[in-house]
Amino acid sequence: MSYMLLIQEPVGQRATRSEAEGRAVYDEMLRFGEALRDEGVLLGGQSLAPLSRATRVRVEAGQTRAVDGPFAEAKEMIGGFFHVDVATHDEAVALAARCPAAAWATVEVRALAPCYEA
Repeated sequence: MSYMLLIQEPVGQRATRSEAEGRAVYDEMLRFGEALRDEGVLLGGQSLAPLSRATRVRVEAGQTRAVDGPFAEAKEMIGGFFHVDVATHDEAVALAARCPAAAWATVEVRALAPCYEA
């Protein structure tokens, strides 16, 4: 079954790191991804740019509304993700616990499913 490990990090946290610290964190996450690939469970993964480079789009009554970030109400942002394929939710949770980001962010485990499932 497919799961997303969503890295939810505090907005602005990246700005508290020096470039060297940021690169070290990124390298640690790359090594984690490589380990998942070696285990045969990684389907994909990426780091996402900060909210300052994001746009939110809504269509209401046929009118498109786009708002560029950063977003004042945001306390957390999705900083990246790993898409994994494991047999059980417990296995996905165990992978999330191994994720280096769990030390400085929240790793949300979400099963992929059709939107009509409650």
